[in-house]
Amino acid sequence: MHAPKSDVVGEPTPTSDVAGDPAGTHRLPRVTSFRTRRSTLSGGQQNTWDRRWPDLGTQARDDDGNPVTDLDIEAWFGRSAPLVLEIGSGTGTSTLAMAQAEPDIDVIAVEVYRKGLAQLLTAIDREGVTNIRMIRGDGVDVLEHVLKSESLTGVRVFFPDPWPKSRHHKRRLLQPATVALIADRLRPGGILHAATDHMGYAEHIAEVGDAEPLLRRVDLDSTLPISVRRPVTKYERKALAGTDVAELVWEKRP
Repeated sequence: MHAPKSDVVGEPTPTSDVAGDPAGTHRLPRVTSFRTRRSTLSGGQQNTWDRRWPDLGTQARDDDGNPVTDLDIEAWFGRSAPLVLEIGSGTGTSTLAMAQAEPDIDVIAVEVYRKGLAQLLTAIDREGVTNIRMIRGDGVDVLEHVLKSESLTGVRVFFPDPWPKSRHHKRRLLQPATVALIADRLRPGGILHAATDHMGYAEHIAEVGDAEPLLRRVDLDSTLPISVRRPVTKYERKALAGTDVAELVWEKRP
């Protein structure tokens, strides 16, 4: 269920230590390096990428490695609407389905892997979906530099890498500082929705989310500004046969 790492041929290889801080003592984990090899896009995907990416996608950092800070989101979507950020959208199956179910909500999907973004972009093009935009790069960069305080109606983090070994727990995305940043970017009443099939990470996420003073836990049946009914993909249904998935939802306090 989790994004592949260095064994993905033709894709960038991320590392989760903080730039200039290999010990991981910086307050926010992030992707910091890429080793780009040959493209793995099919001919059709490359065609669609060349045609649609300039309008629907952008990078979290420019060619010099500087974070993008001047993205006009309303101009990008061509309207003003509630905004959801999905961190780690993978191939975008859930992203697409949830955006189609909520056409009045705009979605920014953030993903490191070009192949996954290309699959989502192809589906967007095929289905004629107009309320999804994509950013290639690190979700923390987007939260820190692209988005403003109280600008989001929702943040979705589905199946983040659990980094199961104890010595790697510091690399997990949903740490107290990152959750605090998410809480700041949410509007009052905005939603943080996390899902994981790793029960150890679920306990960690629950503890961190419950400890954030700006958030309060809510259940899936609450009346919320965005849907928390996450579609189960065919791949997930096969991979998770007999495995529980924890769905954790918080609302930003008014």
